[in-house]
Amino acid sequence: MGRGALRIFLGAAPGAGKTFAMLEEGCRLRQEGKDVVVGVALSRGRSETEALLAGLEFCPATARPDLDSGLDLPALLDRAPQVVLVDDYAAFPAPGAARWEQVPVLLDAGIDVLSTLDIRNVESLRDVVEDITGARATATVPDAAVLGADQIELVDASPELLRQRLGEGRIFSSREEADSALAGDFRPGTLAALRELALIWLAERVDAGLADYRVARNIRDSWPAREKLVVGLSGRPRDQALLRRAARMLAAAAGGELHAVHIRTAAAGSDARTGKDLELLRRLTREVGGVFHSVGGQDTAAGILDFARSINASQIVLGTPAGPCRRRGIADWVRGGGVAERVRKNAGNVDIHLVATKAADGYGAEGTGGPARRLAARPRAGMGRPGRGRVRQGAGFALAVLLPALLQFFLGQLPHRQLSTDMLVHLSGVVAVSLLGGVWAAVLAALVAGMIVNYFSVRPVGSLFILDPENVLAILVFLVLAVAVSLLMDRSVSLRQEAKVARAEAAVLGELSRRAVAEGNTIPGFLEQVRDYFQVDGAALWTRTDDGGPAAWRISEHAGGAVPGEISAASTREDLDGKRALTLTGRELSQDERRLLAAFGAHLLAMLQREQLSASQRENLRLAEGNTMRTSILRAVSHDLRTPLAGIKLASSSLRDGTIAFSKAEEQELLATIEAGADRLDRLVSNLLDMSRITADAVSPLIRPVYWADVVAEAVRGTAPARVRVLLPDNMPPVDADPGMLERVIANLVENALKYAPGSDVVIAGAVGGAGNAVIRGVPASELTIVDHGAGIPAEQVLTMFRPFQRADDTAAGTGIGLGLAVAKGFVEAMGGVLLAEPTPGGGLTMVVRLPLSTRAAAEPPNHWKERT
Repeated sequence: MGRGALRIFLGAAPGAGKTFAMLEEGCRLRQEGKDVVVGVALSRGRSETEALLAGLEFCPATARPDLDSGLDLPALLDRAPQVVLVDDYAAFPAPGAARWEQVPVLLDAGIDVLSTLDIRNVESLRDVVEDITGARATATVPDAAVLGADQIELVDASPELLRQRLGEGRIFSSREEADSALAGDFRPGTLAALRELALIWLAERVDAGLADYRVARNIRDSWPAREKLVVGLSGRPRDQALLRRAARMLAAAAGGELHAVHIRTAAAGSDARTGKDLELLRRLTREVGGVFHSVGGQDTAAGILDFARSINASQIVLGTPAGPCRRRGIADWVRGGGVAERVRKNAGNVDIHLVATKAADGYGAEGTGGPARRLAARPRAGMGRPGRGRVRQGAGFALAVLLPALLQFFLGQLPHRQLSTDMLVHLSGVVAVSLLGGVWAAVLAALVAGMIVNYFSVRPVGSLFILDPENVLAILVFLVLAVAVSLLMDRSVSLRQEAKVARAEAAVLGELSRRAVAEGNTIPGFLEQVRDYFQVDGAALWTRTDDGGPAAWRISEHAGGAVPGEISAASTREDLDGKRALTLTGRELSQDERRLLAAFGAHLLAMLQREQLSASQRENLRLAEGNTMRTSILRAVSHDLRTPLAGIKLASSSLRDGTIAFSKAEEQELLATIEAGADRLDRLVSNLLDMSRITADAVSPLIRPVYWADVVAEAVRGTAPARVRVLLPDNMPPVDADPGMLERVIANLVENALKYAPGSDVVIAGAVGGAGNAVIRGVPASELTIVDHGAGIPAEQVLTMFRPFQRADDTAAGTGIGLGLAVAKGFVEAMGGVLLAEPTPGGGLTMVVRLPLSTRAAAEPPNHWKERT
């Protein structure tokens, strides 16, 4: 007996018809003569579903279509049907009884299973579904348990049809559930997103199955079930036009995919492409809706073809330079053609598109930055471009003519008769010439050496005529070997120089990255590094502005003393992304230095993007905090403010009731209740408004010299005089503060101390310098301490106590909304001070308000406070 087959009916949302499709298939199989039973299936009050269930057998017979009593495995195994219908594959009706864990028991017994599943219950999609719906799935199924099914069938329904079914009461029987769903998961956008998610997930599973089938049967040709277009990128600016053209080509194919691939070969270091160009191409790929891939490989054409086959691509788009065709190099001749030609020859059934491209707008012949300039050839030490100077090449050509003659003169002085000796000596001369002057000087030396050997060493001597055919072959072999060795030597020298350049550039960029991470490098600091490295007078970052008129460039940041008035006055310009440019002033850079400047530009562009992301993140965080604050304020208004209002309402209505006669004492008590409620309401509203101002960064303190004694006297007015003691030194100098804000700070702190230390006195003391003669921004500080001897607060809760809407655990509701300390901290920081909380020795809490001493003239101090009890 073989293993049973699992068939899953997949839907995007409740009401799509998964259960109906499963039951309908069960009825069809039963009509074909199969033994079909229902293990578990819920009608959910739907008449169509109940009609199908009526024609099917339940196992056990006591199972009910309106109650999920779980899957009775022993009963099903005893009954041993051919097919079992199991609704809701992700259900978890009882601890330890996950349905997707029970189904394999039936499959192992040789029983086929039909089941249903919602796309939101797939484990790998859990976070995506939560982002779409705002609710987390209560039960999920591992992807392996779903992908192990023999067949997955999508039961699809449009969002409009689902909403229609919901409105007709065919999904939820309760009107309240339906109304809640219409405002939640059954919004048109949410349903469309879930439907697309289900389609994409199932399509990816189909693609994976197709790929496995092709690999198992070693099928190399593409079987494009849908359009997948691959764009081969060289990493140069002209690829931007190629990407846009490919996006337009794919626009006509609904559901197509665009993949941009750049092959990093071992020879990539010798090209002029930069990380900045690749970053721009990566961004453009995302903008046109594609996916960027950077793949390593030994050969560009083979890498593009391998990538295209790996994703089952249907089309490949390659760029060719506009205008006259470039000359084919020796490497292309050896490989059998250029990249485009080799891709076309080996593409099989994949369509190849060759698109003529030219340099992107704003890119000149010598890099980015407009028209090409004649650059001064002043390479920095250790940063020379691979190649040889004109003087060295001239010396090489001169040596190619003279050295063979000198070597022949030397050979003439030695007794020898072997032609091979002459050839070996002259071959060493060719190698020496190639080291000095390069491959073309070596070719000239090989030709001159060949003629000299023929004239002086091959019979008949003194003539270029050769009698022996073997000598003809020897001369030809000599020439071929000489040229081959010259090529190898020249390539070796070039690679060695390239390695030096790469090491130097890597060291510079590595140091740049290290300093950026270790020192938190800023844009001005980075520009200073650029200016220092290239030894120029100034470096600047320019931003392009479009204010309705012609585009203009303005300086955003700069370093150094020389700042050009116009961007065109800069000595060197490096465009970053079309809207920003990096310029240097003082001297023009060589072509070699510009290559490294492009790498600096890529690093600067990444820094700018990181700053933008950080600013966006901070703004989002601020908005989120603002939303949280508004929600909390609404909650406070709807709950905490009702308490004093209720007391005022009750007392005032009692006084106005003419049927009740109050004594004088009772009237005074009611009036006191009204006054206390009004005062409390005033404090609550004031704190709410203050917290809103702090959250919106709308606090603008009016700083002036203020004496502690002035604000303390006003702040404690109206508090319990028997519990507050003020101990301020006679000679406390003024501090810089806003008197109104500082009074509110002290009043909130004193009120908080009285509330949370009911059996303790509150002591207000002051000192100049504070603990350790503290300073704020380099200015000596003065501090005020508010000390209580209450229960105190655990150390781990000190930071959270300053958050808005925080109250101690043992404080009853209705005693405040927890804004006092948050407002106090916000006001102190707005005035440039610090608010701290410290444990009081012996128990309790000490609040410390530290403000900078005023350096401005102040009014005459008032009479100092005497000890008040």
